Amino acid sequence: MKPDYKNWMPKGMVHAFLFAFLGCGVAAAVFQLLPEGTLRTVLTIAFGVIAVVFCGLTLWAVQMYRAFDYNGRRQMSRQIIEGTAACVKLPEGGKCLDVGCGSGALGIAVGKRNPQAEIIGIDRWGKEYASFSKELCERNARAEGVARITFRQGDATHLDFPDETFDAVVSNYVYHNIPGDRQKYLLETLRTLKKGGTFVIHDIFSRTKYGDMQAFVRKLRDMGYEKVELTDTTDGRFMRKAEAAWMGLSGSALLTGRK
Repeated sequence: MKPDYKNWMPKGMVHAFLFAFLGCGVAAAVFQLLPEGTLRTVLTIAFGVIAVVFCGLTLWAVQMYRAFDYNGRRQMSRQIIEGTAACVKLPEGGKCLDVGCGSGALGIAVGKRNPQAEIIGIDRWGKEYASFSKELCERNARAEGVARITFRQGDATHLDFPDETFDAVVSNYVYHNIPGDRQKYLLETLRTLKKGGTFVIHDIFSRTKYGDMQAFVRKLRDMGYEKVELTDTTDGRFMRKAEAAWMGLSGSALLTGRK
């Protein structure tokens, strides 16, 4: 049995853009059958323009899907997951929390590198990513031979764990999807770290999504966190800056440190 980590670009979104493009294109053609006049001209132009927009979105989504395909040529998802997991340091028998585990990829990657550790993955598994589920995570863990991992429903904004529960917390491309104060959500995650525990969080840490992250790094250091770093991952580490730009991933970085 092989793992199936799905694709970060939902296939349903690709299909939706494609159907919208085809629908608008057909509508623009149909409106040509109307009697000549202003109405026909306006409707034809309007739906033609919309069709062009959806054509562009379809092409973008297809390229995103190919880039994220675990079995494709680019395999950006695999590169990000493996690169993030490589940064996680766990003591023998330690506990790790994966926030927003999706299809289980990051937690499983951490578990493979730390076979004696206990991994817990949480996610709300919303309709936006309908192909991701707890059952999918469990199947992937079995396929990868990772036994000391469990998955449960959870809310990244209000974690159902006491303070200082975990030796490490990890996450990949999660918090930027949640509206609200994302720096507050990061602090909620760090709350669950034990003294001496480490965090490895990969996300789109742009100013528009997070505010001033350099100030946040300084805040963590002032709070007593050690070795806090924000490392750009669009410099070739996980992707090139040009890739990040057209994929909408500019600002991607690793936030790492120790409590």
